[in-house]
Amino acid sequence: MRETTVARGTVRLRPVRPAGWWYDGLLLAALVGLTVALAADQLFGIDRAVADWAEGHRPAVAYWVARVLNLLGQGTPLTLIAAGLGVLVAVRVRSVRPVLPPVVAFVLTYLTIGPLKVWTARPAPSASIKEPFLPPDQTLPLFQQDLPVRFAQSYPSGHVANAIVWYGVLALLLAPLLRTYGRAVPPRLVLAVRVLPPLIVLCTTTYLGWHWLTDSVAGLLLGLLLDRLLHRVPWDDVPLPARLPGSGRTRLFTSGP
Repeated sequence: MRETTVARGTVRLRPVRPAGWWYDGLLLAALVGLTVALAADQLFGIDRAVADWAEGHRPAVAYWVARVLNLLGQGTPLTLIAAGLGVLVAVRVRSVRPVLPPVVAFVLTYLTIGPLKVWTARPAPSASIKEPFLPPDQTLPLFQQDLPVRFAQSYPSGHVANAIVWYGVLALLLAPLLRTYGRAVPPRLVLAVRVLPPLIVLCTTTYLGWHWLTDSVAGLLLGLLLDRLLHRVPWDDVPLPARLPGSGRTRLFTSGP
């Protein structure tokens, strides 16, 4: 597929839905509010009730089905798949631009999800039935920095946040990939890729007792915020060194003349 070079001009952010920064502010405020509430020992009753219900309604078949479906949110495989898809599209269109979304997504998730987990230092629900074998009430609070890091990385859910970000990147790369084969991406396919895996991961990670409900909600809020930031980037217009292939402004991620 041949790239269509457009005239240089003002670089504008890509539109997102809902439009405007007010929605981003709402997501951030909700995440901060949820964290403050948990730091004040609020919402523990809801978390405990959901975790206890899940533990009491987890037959072997449902457990293994949920565990398999939860693989949809594994950050490392998703990163590699997105990077591989970006490279494939880059080779087909002879441009480095398709590699940019996976690279930026990796940096963004690396600088946010992991540090937040370490800072909030919250154990998972299962921390009372396996190492470090905490009393049930001690598994709920945040900021337990006295615990080893590997036992206190539950908040926010990285599975949920990663699923939202990485499936958003995959959906973004689908359009230029299919255009190289002379096909258009069906809008319903994009919607399914962006919505179904994160929803499945949110439900399964909570049902399996790997995260508290509020962990999953926090992962949802953070993932949506990061996803909106990534989809605002004008990937076709990002200035690149002239020596790189496809450094000119092109129409890979946007339609139009």
